[in-house]
Formats: sequence, structure tokens, C-alpha cells
Amino acid sequence: MPLITAADRTVPVTVQTRTTLSPADAFRLIVPIDLSLVFTGWGPFPGIRGVEDQTAAWDHAGPSRNPQFTDGTTAREMLTEYDEPSSFAYEVTGFTNVLRRLVAGVRGEWTFAPDGPGTLIRWTYEFKPLPGRSLVMRRVVGPLWRNYMTAGVVGSARAAERIHRDERARPDAEAPALLP
Repeated sequence: MPLITAADRTVPVTVQTRTTLSPADAFRLIVPIDLSLVFTGWGPFPGIRGVEDQTAAWDHAGPSRNPQFTDGTTAREMLTEYDEPSSFAYEVTGFTNVLRRLVAGVRGEWTFAPDGPGTLIRWTYEFKPLPGRSLVMRRVVGPLWRNYMTAGVVGSARAAERIHRDERARPDAEAPALLP
């Protein structure tokens, strides 16, 4: 059963950025990206130092993992949707930080839409507040979280562009050697 249903009142936060990469390349590089490269923390929110207990490759709905935050806390993340090359979604629950007192969990969704020669990347984080916590989520956490997300989505796009440049600069290991 999904964490969030049509009957739930949630607190959504959406950010976006653009990249010169195609939707297929942006998707291919961002979905499995090393989270510690792009989520370095912002304001009161810790960065991500890595993940543990990943159950399978992050390339289909179903795998789960435990993000490890730089302040020593953790959460549980499950990939719930995977629609290459246009979108993926996940749920985050089991927070051990202050969010455990504010939310039942979160549904995150990234979309990759054609944008001229590049891609518009949009990231939505939909908080499911615990009873009586909607106001603090809407007025305090949500606006602050938007800044954290903006840094993350821009960092993801720039990291994907760097990885793509590095891939193109490497000689193709599969290419046959030229004879003298």
C-alpha cells in the first residue's frame, strides 16, 4: 500500500533546474548517482554520507536502501516507480532524526522532460505530516526544505553533466584497436 493516498493532506515542495543533457542521459546518470556527491547539507539539514543495505540495483521499482546522514541519523528509502527515461519515485520512512516527530514519511518524485536541446528536471518532495504537524511543516520545514532541494537538484544536474563529459572523454574500451 502506498504511503500517500488521494485522501491524505500533504505538504508538497517542488523545485526544478535545467541541464544540457538529453532526458535519457539525465535520467541514466541521476537515478543511481552517489547521493554524497550532491546532498552535502544545507542550513539545519544534514548531508548524506552514503547508503547502506541497498537490496538491488536502483534501476527498477522495488529496491530499498538506508541513506546515512552526516549527523549520524538514517532513514529507509524504497524505489516505488521507475519509468525510464521520464520519471522515478520513492518513499522515505523510518527517519531517526527530527523528521520522525513531524512526518509519517515522504514521497519523492523526479521527472525529466524535454526542454529544447536539453532537459527540465523537476523534483517534488511530498511530506505526509503526522496529526497536528501540518502547520509547522507548511510554514517552517517546507520553506527551508525548498533551499535544501534546490541545492540538491542543481547539484545533481551539474554532477550528471560532469560524469557525462568524463564518459565522452574516455576512450571507448570496446573499440577495436587500429592496426599499424
